[in-house]
Amino acid sequence: MSESAARALAKMFERMAEAIEAEKDHLSELDGAIGDGDHGITMSIGFKAVSAALSALDLDAASPSEVMSTAATGFLDAVGASTGPLYATGFRRAAQTLAGRENLDLPACRDMLAALSEGIRERGKAQRGDKTMLDVWLPAAQAAATAVAEGRSKPDFWAAVTSAADNGAAATATMVAAKGRAARVRERSLGHLDPGATSAAALVRAMAEAL
Repeated sequence: MSESAARALAKMFERMAEAIEAEKDHLSELDGAIGDGDHGITMSIGFKAVSAALSALDLDAASPSEVMSTAATGFLDAVGASTGPLYATGFRRAAQTLAGRENLDLPACRDMLAALSEGIRERGKAQRGDKTMLDVWLPAAQAAATAVAEGRSKPDFWAAVTSAADNGAAATATMVAAKGRAARVRERSLGHLDPGATSAAALVRAMAEAL
């Protein structure tokens, strides 16, 4: 079973890389309004590195935890600043929560999302409402927990998670940035979507499509 779970996660990262590549220019445009204008490029570099790192992994022998850990190292090696440490910490926390688990059932997906979002929150010292990627990851994780508690089906689980993510990203347009480079422009960030939240929503949709 570990082969199928590991391969499913590798496929998930492949889909995430494709989603970022498709959104790359749009993400950099959003970032140009309130940041350095390089978010799309940075995310593209990071996920290409993840794909390269995973291509060197023996997925028939690897565990789900090893896939996550490899992704964390690949991302951080390629993107040492900004989003790099945030996603690397999130992926490492997810690797820890998947340790010893060979099946990507809905409780495992719930725990993976919770660990990922908590890792990002701990590393970034941010919270919901700060106009960051956490305005997507935290509600997505909460939706996952609620869906499992309510005994939802797999399609309903991922529909709830992606809806929470998309709504969270859209809501950042009504927020004033409190963290990151966008915080330097404060009120001028109002009315602009946060690029980190927008890319996070694309990643959540990619996870849903793959898993």
